[in-house]
Amino acid sequence: MNTRLITLTVVLLAVPLAAQADAVSGLQAEYKTQGSGEFTAAAGKALWNKKFVDSKSGKQRYCGSCHTDDLRKQGKHVRTGKVIKPMAPSVNPERLTNIKKIKKWLLRNCKWTMGRECTAQEKGDLLAFLKTL
Repeated sequence: MNTRLITLTVVLLAVPLAAQADAVSGLQAEYKTQGSGEFTAAAGKALWNKKFVDSKSGKQRYCGSCHTDDLRKQGKHVRTGKVIKPMAPSVNPERLTNIKKIKKWLLRNCKWTMGRECTAQEKGDLLAFLKTL
């Protein structure tokens, strides 16, 4: 195989990883200006798995309710039935690459799951966890 083709392939495969790192790092820097501490994947994983009770229905919710416990697999929204692409960037390179989308979905999903917006610390920890997948 031609060396140029190999180099081009390697560069193209690395672009989603670079975009992911830039988006997550940028958001985490923003969250630090809002008073958060260090972000950890362990805290993000604990939050991801934490169960919350919906104040209207009384049913338990957690991130895996829609995204499943295996973030490498597609999920399904429990209310709408809409298919959700895998959360793990290792199998879905589009994940964590678009700051606007990350902010949108963190806002919606925190409100839906927890009944409130996530704090800057929680968002940074969730991103720390998700980028390890």
